[in-house]
Amino acid sequence: MASSRVRGSASQTAAAYFEAWRKGDITGMERLVYQAPADFVTRHRALSDELHVESIQLTPGPLKSMGDGVAEVPFAGVRQLTEFGAWPFDSTLRLAVRDRTWKVLWAPETLHPLLKDGGRLELGEIDMVAAELVTSEGDRIPNDSYAEAYLERLKPEFAEANQGWELVLKVPGQPDRPLLSKQAGANVEETTLSRPVQAAAARALDGVDDSSIVVIQPSTGAILGLADRLEENHSAVQDLFPPGSVFKTITAAALLKSGLEPFAEVPCPGRYTVPGHRTIDNDGVVDRGLVSFTDAFAHSCNTAFVEQATTRLSSKDLVETANEWGFGRPIMTGIGGSCGTVRETDDMDAFAEDVIGQGEVVTTPLCMAALAAAVQSGVWRSPRLLSEEQVSRIQGTPPEPAPMDEGIVTALRDMMTAVVDYGTAADAGLPEGVAGKTGTAEVVDGEDHAWFIGYRDDLAFCVFVRHGGSGAATAAPIAARFLNGL
Repeated sequence: MASSRVRGSASQTAAAYFEAWRKGDITGMERLVYQAPADFVTRHRALSDELHVESIQLTPGPLKSMGDGVAEVPFAGVRQLTEFGAWPFDSTLRLAVRDRTWKVLWAPETLHPLLKDGGRLELGEIDMVAAELVTSEGDRIPNDSYAEAYLERLKPEFAEANQGWELVLKVPGQPDRPLLSKQAGANVEETTLSRPVQAAAARALDGVDDSSIVVIQPSTGAILGLADRLEENHSAVQDLFPPGSVFKTITAAALLKSGLEPFAEVPCPGRYTVPGHRTIDNDGVVDRGLVSFTDAFAHSCNTAFVEQATTRLSSKDLVETANEWGFGRPIMTGIGGSCGTVRETDDMDAFAEDVIGQGEVVTTPLCMAALAAAVQSGVWRSPRLLSEEQVSRIQGTPPEPAPMDEGIVTALRDMMTAVVDYGTAADAGLPEGVAGKTGTAEVVDGEDHAWFIGYRDDLAFCVFVRHGGSGAATAAPIAARFLNGL
């Protein structure tokens, strides 16, 4: 019989072929192939080089005799690719008797089934520029954090060109078919944002239009929370607004420096006229009679502050104090920032308005949060959203921390505690241990701006609602929602 003259067996040829393939002996494989194409060796090497193949595993199945000197061996393969790791495939090794010898009937799909019909496998590089900013804990920034605009602006500072990969099948007459892809890893940079603080700040602003919360760690100057829902492209970090009575914190510091004691008695009439100049009213023209300076602060008595400031201070005194508490210091956050302006004036009417945070005094929510932080810690620090090294790289070296007068700081802490204990913020629902100051700033283009600044432990904050109305009725309850949400 013809079969008795056949050399070897199908199983021997298949075993020899798989063994040579495992060893990378392509020439040995070629010798076992019937009429191997001229590019057999080149094609195998090119595929390994193209796909960055590190190794291959082959697991043959049972040989199947198809009759008439034809057989096939199904097999499973796994190519280990440098970029993608293990990439499995299934194929079939076909064999037949040719010239009285069992030979491999090779086709491109023997190498990989996707190479059928002229298919080609190509590995391409994907250039991506990516950066991911995370919280100080290394977590992703919470969704709907209202900090997105600031973070997107920062990303280009940390974006690096990283290389990704894509494995594509190309078949003539068909669109390219992506098989595998590996995205470039983003360059990860930590911000100072605290995940729980940022989340609590954002949720406190849900449903509150045109609002912002800035939260600072007094001991370090780190911005722990920055939730900004201000409209019309306004920024809580850059844009200036009249502060209203939260500015009385600085006026109080100037008056304390002038020698006015916290428990000194001062008049708080419903209406006060600066001799020869304008008249200032309390909210609701409330007359509180003779009160302590601390009580005047707690109840935000306009008339007491204007009378004391216009008789004890000059405009220059107020400007110098404001500069000590941040207005005259550069702010280096990593995303820019400003504090505001208090200008010297010879106009007594203008000075009277400046004293209570009206007139030409303007500031940012960021600056007012830094002011509250300085009262808590006794040291003014430039707030920052990044590490000191990154802030220096992006914006320049921040100013050195500035210790404040200990006696003035102690008095301001007591006065801000009184605001919450029995003053304008007493009914806001604030948790125990909070000290602060409300502010309501009159503006010509709409309803008043609402402010509340304060601190609790190593956490200082500013809540600002543009055209939000009363600081006591609007901003302070938002602060309570934020603090109770931590």
